[in-house]
Amino acid sequence: MDTGAPLWLFFLMVLGIVALPGMDMAFVIGSSLRGGYIAGLLALAGIMAGAVFHFAASGLGLGLVLQWLPGLFNVLLVGGAAYLVWVGVSIWRSDPGSGVPPPRTASSPSATFRQGLLTSVLNPKAYVFVLAVFPQFMRSGERPLWLQMLFMGLIVWAVQAGIYGPLALAAGRTGTGLHGRPRLRQFIVRATACVLVAGAVATAIEGWRPL
Repeated sequence: MDTGAPLWLFFLMVLGIVALPGMDMAFVIGSSLRGGYIAGLLALAGIMAGAVFHFAASGLGLGLVLQWLPGLFNVLLVGGAAYLVWVGVSIWRSDPGSGVPPPRTASSPSATFRQGLLTSVLNPKAYVFVLAVFPQFMRSGERPLWLQMLFMGLIVWAVQAGIYGPLALAAGRTGTGLHGRPRLRQFIVRATACVLVAGAVATAIEGWRPL
């Protein structure tokens, strides 16, 4: 396997995808604003753990399965969108500035990790990316395919940590600084929730495949 240009090109593609504002980024920022930077980092850890499912999907040939059973993709699409809408509504309702008591799960580290995990696992765009891009950078007859996938997976994790990690820390500091300005804090948290909901709905509409 050529370890030069192909992997650098893969890195640039992943960098461009991760850097674009999306549902994963919105969830990390929203978690930090609600629960501090620790919650944001836990959300990031969940999203990175969820990426393992995307890598496995590429290795197991899920793309072929989806070609044979196109309805399965729509089920994943609708299920993921519905879950992300629920997460967005939860973020909207959980902000103390809204006058609604935060749900107990909002302060639970394990719940934040699980939400990040499910947000990643149920994001259909991530599967589209790995199924479309990963095979282009894999070379048969050179290094073992699992090792090539490991290299690319480590690149994805490094980019996610390098972009979402600082955002989690910054949002955590912002949330702390906004405790004395509840209206502004409420606006930012609710705007983040709207990004999640709008992104989920747009993804479902854009990705739906006619049977």
